[in-house]
Parts: sequence; C-alpha cells; structure tokens
Amino acid sequence: MSDWLDDINWNSDGLIPAIAQDYQSGRILMLAWMNREALTLTVAEQRAIYWSRSRGKLWRKGEDSGHVQKLHELRLDCDADVIIMQVEQLGGIACHTGRQSCFYKVLREGAWVAVDPVLKDPQAIYHAGHTHE
Repeated sequence: MSDWLDDINWNSDGLIPAIAQDYQSGRILMLAWMNREALTLTVAEQRAIYWSRSRGKLWRKGEDSGHVQKLHELRLDCDADVIIMQVEQLGGIACHTGRQSCFYKVLREGAWVAVDPVLKDPQAIYHAGHTHE
C-alpha cells in the first residue's frame, strides 16, 4: 500500500522538506529533503533517510558519522508539503559541524553568532576528505 505517498504534495523536483526534531526535547535538529524512495525507506527502516540534492543520491543519516536518527513518529502538515519527524538522535549530534543541531546561529545586532558548542570535532567524526554526510 503506497496510498499515503500519493497524499503528499511533492514539489516540482519530486521532493518534500523533512524536519528532524528531537522526540524528547522538541529541539529542531535539521532540515533536509526526501523523495518517494527516501520516505518509503525511512518508514521501512525506522530511521531517517534523506535525498542528497548536492550528490543526487540517497543519504542514510549517520552512515559516515554513526549519528543515526531513529524514527519515533512521522507527521505531515496541513498542506501536505512538509514532513516532520520525531527522532532519537544517536550520539546527540545532528550537524556535520559536530553540534547538536544545524540551527546553532542566532541573529544578534545584525550578525549571525554561533551560540551552541561543538560537541565533537568534525575531523574526529568523518573520514579524511568528508566535510558533510
């Protein structure tokens, strides 16, 4: 049964934005994109699997870093064009910069200021040459 996939308003590229939110704290961890295959696999494997627009391929979150996002709940917004996932972020790090969340900059007096600590040096997370999952 793939009827639920047909209820989604995919964009012109066949994608939908997917927000990952910590299932306990409610903190927004990141936003990425999914196509039909990525969303189908996310549900099947109960872990976040995205579509990498820059690399043009599936991206299993945590495949390089070990920072897997275990799916707890999947929701679709009222316009059926945004997915939000309640996830358990393994390792407590979602961002390739080594921070808990990709949303770590705050606008202060006209400038973006990094306010969250780096929990783990990205060089220690990724193989040489990898800068982003």
